[in-house]
Amino acid sequence: MIKKHVFFFSLLIPMFSWAQYLLPNEETIFSFQTKNGKTMSLVKDKKNSYIQYRFGSKDRVEMEFPATRTQESWKQFAYSSYHRGGGKQNAGMDLSYLTFTKNNYKYQLFRTYTAEDESFSTGITVTDSKGKETDITGVYKTIKGCICNLENTDVKKEDFGS
Repeated sequence: MIKKHVFFFSLLIPMFSWAQYLLPNEETIFSFQTKNGKTMSLVKDKKNSYIQYRFGSKDRVEMEFPATRTQESWKQFAYSSYHRGGGKQNAGMDLSYLTFTKNNYKYQLFRTYTAEDESFSTGITVTDSKGKETDITGVYKTIKGCICNLENTDVKKEDFGS
């Protein structure tokens, strides 16, 4: 009988070692896996009490922003988008961005579609204080949710290209 219990609990250990990207009171706004196997997850409290960005491996959340989960968190992000219909003949596109700054680094989450070549992309662009950019490529087929869901929230809205 003891062996059965030990076996059962050994099966549970991996479940508890996975990082907490979604707490019970939260829902995912937008998430994806990166080409390097990391997870990006933008979540909000189900009652809209806060919004938070999380990034890391399956075993550890390496970065959370903001550190505190308060109503003020909404003001620390800025959303911008651009939509042009008309398909290939009009160079149609759908561009959505969410930015925030932490420790003099600007983080820009993006999800894009261009009709001309029917390409989709997602990822994170990190820009340091000297303007050097590092791109973290997301795997488009792993996307859950949409940055566009931020249009009707308390996140700051910026004109496209700001």
